[in-house]
Amino acid sequence: MKILIIEDDTTTREFIAKGLQEHGYVVDQAEDGKKGLMMALSSEYQLVILDRMLPYLDGMKVLSAIKATEEQLPVLILSAMDSVEDRVNGLQAGSDDYLIKPFALAELIARVDIIINRTQRNATPQTSLSYDCLHIDLRAHKVVCNNIELQLQPKEFQLIQHFIEHSEQVVSRMRLFESIWSYHFDPKTNVIDVHVANLRRKLEDAGCNDLLHTVRGAGYVLRR
Repeated sequence: MKILIIEDDTTTREFIAKGLQEHGYVVDQAEDGKKGLMMALSSEYQLVILDRMLPYLDGMKVLSAIKATEEQLPVLILSAMDSVEDRVNGLQAGSDDYLIKPFALAELIARVDIIINRTQRNATPQTSLSYDCLHIDLRAHKVVCNNIELQLQPKEFQLIQHFIEHSEQVVSRMRLFESIWSYHFDPKTNVIDVHVANLRRKLEDAGCNDLLHTVRGAGYVLRR
């Protein structure tokens, strides 16, 4: 999942970016409205986090331009403009959420997750996924690698689906626990390591070598 942050304050922007990256998101950054709008319309993002008071082009104009061209692209306004009128104007202009500065990073990430999950539920359901030599039929619950069908356990299937959906991104063990096991992270358990090792072995047996990597201290990533 790819997110664009349009924020002129470097400290705030990098603080948000670091938090989102640790949560498994890919993040791009823009320091002014003009650059941010150009990036929002020239690349594929799942969410834009937008400040209102920006150099060159203010946030409300950026929001209006995004919604005029990419109506389905969610926008979360993050602003110090905190009056009821400010918030109402932002929401009426088309933003999907409005969070006031100063803010708690945990709340921002929770709101980001909610918006993206809601957007995905409303989208046309995917029936297949592909990455490199891997192909998943989501309806048949089947994974094929180099024309060889892999015999996967349910959690292994969920893992490879998650890795393909977040390909080229480092996915933390905590995020895998939350997304697949649905319980709080226990740093003493090796259940994820065991499942990933089994999945990697099955991929290699089918000829998909050097595809699923461990990033020491960070998690796992599916990439060539």
